[in-house]
Amino acid sequence: MADEAKAKGNAAFSAGRFEEAASHFSEAIDLAPTNHVLYSNRSAAYASLHRYAEALTDAQKTVELKPDWAKGYSRLGAAYVGLGSFEDAISAYRKGLELEPGNEALKSGLADVQSMAARAHRAPPSSPFGNIFQGPEMWAKLTADPSTRSYLQQPDFVKMIQDIQRNPNNISMYLSDQRMMQTLGVLLNVKMKTSEDMEKESTESEPRTRAPEQESFKSAREPEPEPEPMEVLDGENETKKRKAEAQKEKEAGNAAYKRKEFETAIQHYGKALELDDEDISFLTNRAAVYMEMGKYEDCIKDCDKAVERGRELRSDFKMIARALTRKGTALVKLAKCSKDYDPAIETFQKALTEHRNPDTLKKLNDAGRAKKDLEQQEQFDPKIADEEREKGNEYFKQQQYPEAVRHYTEALRRNPRDPRVYSNRAACYTKLGALPEGLKDAEKCIELDPSFSKGYTRKGAIQFFMKEYDKALETYQEGLKLDPNNPELMDGIKRCVEQINKAQRGEISADELKERQAKAMQDPEIQQILSDPIMRQVLTDFQENPRAAQEHLKNQQVMHKIQKLVSAGIVQMR
Repeated sequence: MADEAKAKGNAAFSAGRFEEAASHFSEAIDLAPTNHVLYSNRSAAYASLHRYAEALTDAQKTVELKPDWAKGYSRLGAAYVGLGSFEDAISAYRKGLELEPGNEALKSGLADVQSMAARAHRAPPSSPFGNIFQGPEMWAKLTADPSTRSYLQQPDFVKMIQDIQRNPNNISMYLSDQRMMQTLGVLLNVKMKTSEDMEKESTESEPRTRAPEQESFKSAREPEPEPEPMEVLDGENETKKRKAEAQKEKEAGNAAYKRKEFETAIQHYGKALELDDEDISFLTNRAAVYMEMGKYEDCIKDCDKAVERGRELRSDFKMIARALTRKGTALVKLAKCSKDYDPAIETFQKALTEHRNPDTLKKLNDAGRAKKDLEQQEQFDPKIADEEREKGNEYFKQQQYPEAVRHYTEALRRNPRDPRVYSNRAACYTKLGALPEGLKDAEKCIELDPSFSKGYTRKGAIQFFMKEYDKALETYQEGLKLDPNNPELMDGIKRCVEQINKAQRGEISADELKERQAKAMQDPEIQQILSDPIMRQVLTDFQENPRAAQEHLKNQQVMHKIQKLVSAGIVQMR
């Protein structure tokens, strides 16, 4: 009799009738109160109804009756996640993995809840509506109210609520959704609209799509769709058996892949697909094999099939993103022959809209750099670069600086490794008052040729015009080490020292001093010196304890930092 009630519960659960399933499992528990599978299945049903407190009680009973059963900890973790107890969920998943290290549901659940916990820690809820979406009472209110009960059967609505639970600030993204307005009314006990109006809107509106960078959370929050495989209805046994055989074929394919027996791996993945066409990992794995074999077209075809089939099955967004990333990688391989990186870049961008994976982002950046390098190679022509540089020089002599910049830019497009062009364009930018652009060019000039003294004179002059006299002084001194007799560098040092001494003697206006100090305070090095507890004590001693100050000056590091503050106008020596 208990088995009969359990079978009815399994059938109701598979059909999505979770309330009915919970009722049947309760009947079975009354008949067999020590059967851990029954508590596990009822926990899954309660979790599907978002009654997480009851789901937790059943999951705890499951673990109590069968502490060595990994699936019980999966139920426990899912219940804790539903209640927002992320640390308890992490602990539950880890205990399950100790019993069964290869359990994919547990591994996926652990990864997702760790991600949620990290986000919650980085960004604590600040929305005024944050509290009303937390805890099991919220789900109970939405279930009890006729105007929102039907929404809980809509996957996009449930994901919307889960996203707000993870970050309450995201509620602003969904306020245009009438369902969200009705939900707020129910949770805040405010009359928003009639239930008839909301039912009409629910019927006429199309399901909302996920925001581009929103991560899905499926395995940790939702139970596995099937109850215990060994004890289901006979009508489902064949499907369960085929899925199990498909997984065995996949594992055999994985083993062959590791042994580099690629043809054998392809055969196993093909058999897995014949047995179960609802698992797109078989396609993405076979695509990986084709990638290793250099069969990039076949790899792309399998990835396209995986994406298409995954969308039909509403597969996890991470799986869709994985297929797109693999396709993009294959397109990069083909681009080395076709010289066209745009398809790969577009594919990686699509993958990132599904799931923002750091590896995919790196591949996108690498493809972008490869495209840029290819364009530079195709445009590289030192002869034309020299001609453009000479044209730029002529316009510079005529004081037609915008025209000179245009020719110098073309010269760099033809030969981006010529430090002279960067130096010349920096001089143009200085004349035009575009000091940040000029500084960037001067630094690039020094980077390409650290022994080219002109780069230091350009950089020092720009820093001087920006009234960063301490930085300009350092630049001139650095250049003078390489070219000790350079008159421009020596003159630059002299002018910087004069300005610094003026500030120390109080010979500059209060506004100019204030401006210099404000700029200096934006310098990370100055900020670090002023935040150093030792330096704060040194500065205090200079004001209050002259004898101690004299001792400080014997320390070369302290003296260097004091000089830095003096040059920046932060400290004045009397």
